[in-house]
Amino acid sequence: MVRALMALFGLPLPTLDGSRNLVRQGWDTLSTLPGGKVVFSRLIGRMAPYSGTIDARIQVLRSGYSEVTMADKKGVRNHLDCIHAVALVNLAEIAGNVALFYSMPDDARFIVSGIDIEYLKKARGTITAIGESPVPRSNARFPYDVSVTLRDAAGTDVARAVLHSLVGPKPSSSGAKSASGEVN
Repeated sequence: MVRALMALFGLPLPTLDGSRNLVRQGWDTLSTLPGGKVVFSRLIGRMAPYSGTIDARIQVLRSGYSEVTMADKKGVRNHLDCIHAVALVNLAEIAGNVALFYSMPDDARFIVSGIDIEYLKKARGTITAIGESPVPRSNARFPYDVSVTLRDAAGTDVARAVLHSLVGPKPSSSGAKSASGEVN
């Protein structure tokens, strides 16, 4: 489907050789097309299949910032008839991850090493997660904290999260792996 869309609009296919930031390249290409944000959001959901189960939609994405929405539907609700805590943390992780991923240099990668979340209020209705990420200037191994605020349709904060992420060089970068296979 992505190939057909790209061909239809005469756009180049994303480079898959590991030398590019695929999230930034994909968003910058697809978000300007009709339905492109939906296609991009589904691709993110396929990259992380468990995260894809909440059907989150990336609405805004730029360096250091994201806005991601999740509709209130039966599949994300709990026994108290509100959005499940795990669906909220999943949404927070998506928002924080795309904000950080978009912001990184082409030769960097990251992994979430921890998440702190504070639930403030029962969440109902469409929830918007606002991710605010530092902008790494290099692929040097360094921990970053990414803040995410989750708000309901009235603009009330329902949860706040911090993703603790470790950025480092991609394996193709020089010195990317130690003898144990870990990121340097």
